[in-house]
Amino acid sequence: MKIIIVGTAYPYRGGIAAFTDRLATEFVKEGVDIEVVTFKLQYPSFLFPGKTQYSDAKAPESFPIERKVNSINPLNWKKVGKEIRAKNPDIVVFTYWMSFFAPCFSKIAKVVKRNGYTKCIGLIHNMIPHEKSVLDRWFAPGFVKAMDGFVALSQSVMDDIATLDRQNKPRCMVHHPLYDHFGDIEDKKSAIKQLGLAENYRYFLFFGLVRAYKGLDLLIDAFADQRLRKYPVKLIIAGEFYDDPKPYLKQVEKLGLQDFVIIENQYINDVDVKYYFNSAEMVVQPYKSATQSGVTQIAYHFEKPMLVTNVGGLGEMIPDGKVGYVVEPKASAIADALVDFCENDRYDKLVEGVKEEKKKYQWSTMTEAIKNLL
Repeated sequence: MKIIIVGTAYPYRGGIAAFTDRLATEFVKEGVDIEVVTFKLQYPSFLFPGKTQYSDAKAPESFPIERKVNSINPLNWKKVGKEIRAKNPDIVVFTYWMSFFAPCFSKIAKVVKRNGYTKCIGLIHNMIPHEKSVLDRWFAPGFVKAMDGFVALSQSVMDDIATLDRQNKPRCMVHHPLYDHFGDIEDKKSAIKQLGLAENYRYFLFFGLVRAYKGLDLLIDAFADQRLRKYPVKLIIAGEFYDDPKPYLKQVEKLGLQDFVIIENQYINDVDVKYYFNSAEMVVQPYKSATQSGVTQIAYHFEKPMLVTNVGGLGEMIPDGKVGYVVEPKASAIADALVDFCENDRYDKLVEGVKEEKKKYQWSTMTEAIKNLL
């Protein structure tokens, strides 16, 4: 079987690029002839909110990655489509997460399918972006029309696809597999020392790019709950701010949390991810809206309890009381869960639940679903 994946991948950074690379690696293990076609221009620089789009990690070695797609050049889309069509793949998988890429992906798919053989599958991280725009109404339906089938990463994404897919095309839901490429589980004390943190504290971790929908303001408010001052706990915020950091810094100062909140306003390189997760007692995702999150699957890999809010598909993957907490997106509810975790010393019990639950999230399940759609 020959499969080509089109979407963000190395040398671009971020969770979805990492997903593409890890998925391709799994296909290689299964003996699939796999290629990845990524962008030579992903975003025009003025549209990108971060410091850089590029990773400084090593390139994957087990499969070829070609930088061909220009996201804003229609002539390029036709050219790339013809090149992929000439290879006559069984499947082209388009990794989709925002409407900006819908015209590009749609045109490539239409050109590829003129061979009368290849099937195009949308692997949908988000059908409707967290930060909605008019592009969603204009562009997303065209992408859905161009695909032959879909794999969604959560039930909420499945529901969003259903609102746009009038033809009821084949689709299935497979939860986001483990991000197991960030290193091994290591001793907590060693990880804390590596980060230069004090060993006499227990650490909660907020990880990833900071955007308004991720609810960091709710978590900071929750962390100000006076009940938590009885315990040696600190909050680590590790990730580059894509929003203005000043309101968050002022919030920390206003609440008197300067000694209890550690802010690492930078993109966390792959080689350093393990130190943050191995240091943490619990990973907190206080999102105001969501579909699913790769952070959850990093936490599963490192066998860490989680606290998530009951939005989108987050609660689908976190059995409440077994691997962590599922609460309403309110500061008071988040605070109650943090206090319960400390007061009743839940860590060891929840870790056992995480170890059992993580067995569900294998990459082979994802690859099998894609092949089964064919």
